[in-house]
Amino acid sequence: MLITSVLFIVGFVLLIKGADFLVQGASSIAKTFGLSDLVIGLTIVSFGTSMPELIVNIMASIDGNSEIAVGNILGSNIANVLLIIGFSAIIAPLPLKSSTVLSEIPFSIAAILLVGYLINSELPMDTIQHELSFSDGAVLLFFFSLFMAYIFKISREKEAIPSDVTTSYSTKRSVLYIILGCLGLFLGGKWIVDGAVYFSQMFGLSESLIGLTVVAIGTSLPELATSAVAAFRKNTDIAIGNVVGSNIFNLLWILGVSSLIKPLPFSPENNSDILVVLLSSSFLIIALVIGKRNHIDRWNGLFFLLTYGSYLTYLVLKE
Repeated sequence: MLITSVLFIVGFVLLIKGADFLVQGASSIAKTFGLSDLVIGLTIVSFGTSMPELIVNIMASIDGNSEIAVGNILGSNIANVLLIIGFSAIIAPLPLKSSTVLSEIPFSIAAILLVGYLINSELPMDTIQHELSFSDGAVLLFFFSLFMAYIFKISREKEAIPSDVTTSYSTKRSVLYIILGCLGLFLGGKWIVDGAVYFSQMFGLSESLIGLTVVAIGTSLPELATSAVAAFRKNTDIAIGNVVGSNIFNLLWILGVSSLIKPLPFSPENNSDILVVLLSSSFLIIALVIGKRNHIDRWNGLFFLLTYGSYLTYLVLKE
């Protein structure tokens, strides 16, 4: 148990640092080929912060631990809004740009509705209900490509960029970072999944609960750190955009890729978690209506955190 616990904790460290190294190395090489900092920030950095969820999902899916894979994505999206935005808003009120309110948040809501529809219905090529099949994954990736087209469109319109993607390294150092990042992601993902399965069996808990709570929060740590620091520095575009973008990546890209590799079965009980994802994203719009114009203020943040605590309590009591 001691060894498993240590590897479980070390796995999260490797997962987060691995994603960080991969982003730094890939960003440096991309700059060598003349890509702008903004495009790097909106693509490589966004993909990098979602790599922990992707690796855990792939590992869990290959090992047949689909409950962990599903719980990881749904739980991460819930934690992203209720925990991360809630915590960041308490640090500093978060103003939202009109494009985020009118485009990105509605897109994230549409993404969860699409996932819920695909899970609970059967396309002509499907054979089993309550799973994301190969064809479902293709549909999700198609809509993800539309989102990426939107990202590149706004990249031509914006001038401000995150300053942490401008560092250039030598080619050897960049390649070393990429290799170390991939190794960290692989080992971290493997140890997290193995530990989650072990603890669920040891304490008589479902893999779904472990995935929705411990694994989901752990893989959301990069977003939590990024948004909290951004809020502290008053760089609120990053604080909100990082979370909303990550949720879209999780639903369309990660679930899409995972189901292409291997069909991803869902439990009918996951519909309640999908509903919580939908409600949490809707809270962002509701907070704007009842609060200060286009702001997530501290009272909203406190409400988000209390709601997240209530959701965790519900999961434990349901178990």
